[in-house]
Amino acid sequence: MTQASRTERSASQWGVAWRRFKRSKAGLAGLFMVGALILVALFGGFVAPYPGRPDPRALKPLYDGESLQPPSWKHPFGTASVGYDVLSEVVHGAKYTLYVGFVATIITMGLAVLVGSIAGYFGGAIDETLMRIAEVFLVFPTLPLILAFTRVYSVASGSTYWNVFGLNVPVGLTIVIAILGVFGWAGNARLVRGEFLRVRELEFVMAEKALGADNKRIIFRHVLPNILSPIIVVSTLTIAYAILSEAGISFLGFGDPNAITWGQIMQENFIDIRIAWWTEIFPGIAVLWSVFGFNLLGDGLADALNPRLRE
Repeated sequence: MTQASRTERSASQWGVAWRRFKRSKAGLAGLFMVGALILVALFGGFVAPYPGRPDPRALKPLYDGESLQPPSWKHPFGTASVGYDVLSEVVHGAKYTLYVGFVATIITMGLAVLVGSIAGYFGGAIDETLMRIAEVFLVFPTLPLILAFTRVYSVASGSTYWNVFGLNVPVGLTIVIAILGVFGWAGNARLVRGEFLRVRELEFVMAEKALGADNKRIIFRHVLPNILSPIIVVSTLTIAYAILSEAGISFLGFGDPNAITWGQIMQENFIDIRIAWWTEIFPGIAVLWSVFGFNLLGDGLADALNPRLRE
């Protein structure tokens, strides 16, 4: 098969997948929700009524005597007891949401693909060893580890941000992300392993082996491209899981207080929930929007990329 015909065939497969995806109402709804979240994260700083904390201007409603105000035309999401505009904080928190979702998923899926591909392709003792290690990570209590690490860090470290290419990266939130990624790969690795076991026995892979192709070429040129579909679908669901996990950790009071995430906002205002319901409802809706959006997108992609479905 020539390179041109391979390219045309690949383009045709993705074209078919896009046509299927456009017929999925759930997938399109998820794409819209995720797209809206990305736009808010990228451009929210330009449209938010107030800057985000720790900028002192974020507390302007406090200075104006507008603390603990219900939703109104001036403050659509109301204000908190400490004096900030809830809408502004929710908008500024979107960037941390995407930071958590995408970075944790990159770590998780990177380890999952690495371990799963090696175990599934080589098999034997290597497979057994890696899968036993994966089982240890599957039963490891990740949540207590995250709570312990973040508490130790908050007591022992005075550093709040890392300067990375001119960007201030919150250290505590990054630690949470790293633990979520490092301890969340095992289940996905088993999925990748199963796909490798299936694809490595197909005729075109056996033909490549017979022609003397090395393992690196077979894995990266033939096997991995043929299992991208389930990897993409699982990645969208992993993003949703990471966002929800971080929100839960922050709501329990173990998040990074220097990164104003949606879970952090809910934790700060939980004590006022009886008199200021809006400080809990709107950040909660934001979490629901992002998690639901990525799940719907994953469902749409699962249908679109399923090779067993016909046009």
